[in-house]
Amino acid sequence: MESQGRILAFDACFPGGAVKAIRAPQKVCDRTYQVGGPEMSSANDCCVYLLDGGGSLALIDSGCGPGYKAIVANIIRLGFEPEDIETVLLTHCHIDHVGAAAMFRQDYGAKIIAHEKDAAALVEGDRMMTAAFMYNLRFAPMPLDLKIGDEASIPVGDLVMHVVATPGHTPGSVCSYVDIGRIRVLFGQDIHGPFHPDFGSDLAQWRESMKKLLGLEADILCEGHFGVFSPADAVRSYIDGYLDTFDHR
Repeated sequence: MESQGRILAFDACFPGGAVKAIRAPQKVCDRTYQVGGPEMSSANDCCVYLLDGGGSLALIDSGCGPGYKAIVANIIRLGFEPEDIETVLLTHCHIDHVGAAAMFRQDYGAKIIAHEKDAAALVEGDRMMTAAFMYNLRFAPMPLDLKIGDEASIPVGDLVMHVVATPGHTPGSVCSYVDIGRIRVLFGQDIHGPFHPDFGSDLAQWRESMKKLLGLEADILCEGHFGVFSPADAVRSYIDGYLDTFDHR
């Protein structure tokens, strides 16, 4: 049931529960979609993005876990098959971004990719580094199919997702971008932080990472919690705004 971009939640009705409305999956631009987020799949989910490589699909992050079925349903609603998800790129190790990744691996054979500097927290199920303690959740150790370094190019069908290390929020934070025609789409999760010693945060590294992102001159930014920004001036303004905010810290 759809009405003006809103749908009934996949798991909204339980005995004694209430029906709640959430946003429908959204097309960001050609071949790029948002399929998860706080009002789209589960309250604790980051923004989850789907990249269509023309037969092959990739997810950028996976959400916290409880919203997994809603994300899968959103992918199907858009006309795609979850069996075509070949890659789940984890932008960093926090549970709101990685909690459902193992389910996509188990159910659909997707390969899980993360930066080597956040890998140990995922493989060992580190409740502190994954921030699972903040959500009152446990995080089961999760195998990775590929640990990447500071740069990588990941084929997604006829597209190439370029991954660049952007340490600061966590040591192994990454962002990725893809050129679709003349449009550059940047998946820049958690540009805003937060920063805490328990996460291995480093503001000096973060500032350099943000300058790297500005140098990419993206036309569209798909951010991890605040949605989509475009055109290029809005992308630059968003990143510059956080650089100004943390300039003297």
